[in-house]
Parts: sequence; structure tokens; C-alpha cells
Amino acid sequence: MDDNAKDEGALAPSRRTLMKGTAGAAAMAALATPAARAHSSHHGGGGHPVLAEKAAIRRAKATKLRFEAARDQLRPDLPRQQTNGDEAFADKRASFFKTLPQNRFGEVNRQAYQKLLDALASGQQGDFDQIPLARIAQRKLANPQGAYKYTLSGRDGQNTWMRPAPTFLGAETAAEMGELYWKALCRDVPFSAYGSSPLIAAAVSDLNAFSATVGPKSGGSVTPETVFRGETPGDLAGPYISQLLTKPVPFGNTTIEQRYAAPAIGDDFMTTERSWRRVQRGIAPPPLLKGNPRYISDARALGEFVHVDFTFQAYQSAALILLGIPGSFDIGNLYNTNSTQGAFVSLGGPDVLDLVAKAGNLALTGAWYQKWLVHRRARPEVYGGRLHFQNTGERDYGLPQEILDSDGVGRTLAAQGTGFLSQAFPEGSPTHPAYPAGHATIAGACCTVLKAFFEESMAFPNPEEADATGQTLLPYSGTLTIGDEINKLANNISLGRDWAGVHYRSDGVDGLSVGEQQAISLLRDYSRTYSERFAGFTLTKFDGTRITINDGEIDTAGA
Repeated sequence: MDDNAKDEGALAPSRRTLMKGTAGAAAMAALATPAARAHSSHHGGGGHPVLAEKAAIRRAKATKLRFEAARDQLRPDLPRQQTNGDEAFADKRASFFKTLPQNRFGEVNRQAYQKLLDALASGQQGDFDQIPLARIAQRKLANPQGAYKYTLSGRDGQNTWMRPAPTFLGAETAAEMGELYWKALCRDVPFSAYGSSPLIAAAVSDLNAFSATVGPKSGGSVTPETVFRGETPGDLAGPYISQLLTKPVPFGNTTIEQRYAAPAIGDDFMTTERSWRRVQRGIAPPPLLKGNPRYISDARALGEFVHVDFTFQAYQSAALILLGIPGSFDIGNLYNTNSTQGAFVSLGGPDVLDLVAKAGNLALTGAWYQKWLVHRRARPEVYGGRLHFQNTGERDYGLPQEILDSDGVGRTLAAQGTGFLSQAFPEGSPTHPAYPAGHATIAGACCTVLKAFFEESMAFPNPEEADATGQTLLPYSGTLTIGDEINKLANNISLGRDWAGVHYRSDGVDGLSVGEQQAISLLRDYSRTYSERFAGFTLTKFDGTRITINDGEIDTAGA
């Protein structure tokens, strides 16, 4: 064999044994058909000077790769999915049913809710068509039938796992609601002022009084430096907002400055019984009035960013920013040092942009399965309604005394005269269940792809943070890494929805894991497809574990 033939054998997908398993046998059997033999013969002799007789072999190898990826779906590698048992409440106080017929306390019509359950159990179009909505509903349910969608790459949505949602009457949910009341009170406090804000200091004191804890800890307590932050490695480093939501985005022939229109200070909603009740029944209020484009300097601006963003927007922008940083590709990317080729279709810009988009939509399939077919967790706005009516004495839902007595709830009652959790969006939450957050599963998936392609340990060049007004970017003197800022981006987007009042912390934190599971599976599939001498995708998971993904396998030992 000459040297060229040796090189071809080393670089081509044939470095994998074609006959591996039944899939390989099936693929090779396809070559024995009369049509395949005829095709091969037709291209022999005076055929194409490069391709020659390879067409049928290529088809067989492509088929084999698809069989291998499909076999991954059969691996029983996750625990059995469990629920928290909250659906056992006869009045469905903890379940999601926004837009369905309800009484004045926001308690669902039982027959209508059963119709929803019947449709979810059957998965049939006709049953979904029979779900009754409230008489005044202007909004529809957000695609519950989407929980049955299949995908042809990556982990199937119904093959994901997450812990059961915290129980409705439990201490964890009470603490999460305490955090949400404080987040509503602190929406207009600039992130840069947290160290000196009396309101933030009061929030820290109150949150530390709950029997359960929320958020990252520093010395056993929430502090002004850690309050309301994410829980992944690196999220406590530097400014609250990731550099990937701060830096300008190279966008073809232009550059996008990350200034976004924001609502006015104090522009909150659903604070009265009438407005709360109408939104629960599916009324669509007028949209927000916005202006004053600015950098994301406070939670109101962050909440509005995640109000109107499209699914993979933040991660597409992040990829474009990272692609513009010289030397940012993962240290294991062979094209960093290749003398004749640059990364492009393989392991380059088009590859990462494509997989980021794929990961975003893939993650929604896992989110919709968990939301609709498993947990059906009511949104925080419903908990706020239960709290309000228990506080007035009209209902007793058994909510823990520590949430009723919290300073955050007391200040809310004093400010608005009711116990409802104020919302930053006029329409409140979307019309699908809370757990997990769709934004979080997308963040988990897309950020996993970003970490696979870019060097996590590299220092982020010239870091900045917005001033208190959001009009100016100021230099940040500390060192930040690309990996930490990707993790921070995931938390900014996931927990940004909490700031609006539409999600609990656990919806975001646990949702990241669902998206990560699906992105790792997607990377497993695509790791099989490279012709290059590919060392694999190496990345740090949200729990701090380092993994390498190559040729369809995951390795933790050599990462």
C-alpha cells in the first residue's frame, strides 16, 4: 500500500470497523444488492478520478453511523422518572391549568382538567381538540401535544430525567417563593449597587431566615455578593451579567450593541384580584410599553430580554462573540495547529452555529415532556394567589407559616394591599407548566455545545460591566474565563425568568440539567461524523465534572 492510501485509511471514517455490530452487517448487506453492484460497476474503470468506486461504500458507512446513533436510544442510563405527588390534591391547587375554566379563587373546573389529562394520556389530536378553555380565554395552551414529538438526533425528549419538583407545601418551595417576592421588590436595583443597597441587605437577612436555602452559599449564608446568583462553577465570579450579554455581537456586515429597550421603573402587573383572575383565565393584556435602550444593568432589563428573545438567540450571539476572539477554539481542536487547513464545515464557525441551533430546539422536546407529561407544576403566580386568599382567610391551602410571615411578603402587602406575586409581564407566565423552565433547558443545551467548541480556561479579553444607568460600559479589573462566562450566561437566561415572576429557582437550576443531557447526546451523535483525527469534545458539566465525547462514547477518566 502506498503512502497516500495509508493516509486515506487513517483519515476516513473507515478507521472505525465497518462490520461492528448488526448495524454494520446490515449496511454491508446493502452492498450485495443487484442495484448496488450495478451502481458500483457503472462508476468503475473510467469513473470519477477521485471518487472512483466509493459511492456505495459511502452510503453504507452513512447508514451504519445512523444505526449506531439510534442504538444509543436503547441504553438504560437514567433513573426512572418520578413525580412529587402534588397532583393528588383534590382541588388541584398545585397543578397547572392556566386558561382552563376556574372559580374566583383560581381553582380549576375538575371536568375540564380531566379532559386535559385524558388528552395528555392518549396523545391523540382529537382529544387535545376537546380540552375546554375558559369562556373569556384569548390565549391558548402552549402546544401540550408537542410533548410527543420525536427527534432524529440526540436524546429523545422522553428519555430525559430530573428530580421531582419541590412539593407545593414544602420548605424548599416556600423559600423559593420568598426569593421571588424579594426579586419582585428588587427588580429596579442596579446590579452594581447590590453591595450598598438597603433593600438587598433586607432580602439577604430575610432569605437566610428560611429553613430551606436558595441559591449559592458563602460561609453558610446568602450574602449581597451571592444573592440571586446561579449555582454553577464560575457564576459567582465578576459582574452579575455575563460578558456574552454585554459585549457587542459581530453580525455579518454590522455589529449589534447589546442595548435593549426596557419597561419603566415599577411597571409591575397582576397585583389585584381582578387582574390576577382574568390572567389565570387566559385574558391577553395589552403589551408592555418600552423605551430607553440600555445595557442590561438591572433585573427589569434582564427580565425583558428573556421576555421576547427567540429560542437560541443568546447563544447564537455568544457563538458569534466567541468566534471573534482569536485563539478561542478549544485547545484540542486540531485546526488550531494544522498547517494546510482551517476549521470551517468541520469544527469551525458553521459547525458550532448549526449545533447551537439544533441543541436549542432539541432541548424543548425534553422540556415539554417533563412539563406536560410528568410534573405539571403550577406557576409561582398561582402560589401567590393561594397565599393571598389564605392570608385573607377565605381559603386555607396549608402554606407554611414561614412564607406567610416573611418580610418580603409583608413588604408586598404594604406596597400593593394584596399578597399576589407581582409580575413583570402583563400576561404573567406562558400557558405551559413551570417545571422545568424552557429557557433553562435551552440554556443547558446550547451552553453545553459552546463549552464543547471553545476553550473554557481562556481568559475573556477586556471584560466590562454596565454602570448603574445602563448607558455606559465600564472596565472590569478582574480575570474572567470563557467557561465561567458561558455558565453565567446559562444562569442569567434561566434565572432571568425568575426575575419576571414566571418561574421558581428550581425550574431553572434543574432545567439546565435536562438540556445538558440532550446536548451531550447530540454531541455523541455528531462526534461520530468527523473524518479528521478528532480527539473529541472536552467540556465541564454544570456539576463540575469534566468529560470527553468522542466516537459516540463519553469518557470521564481522561478529560
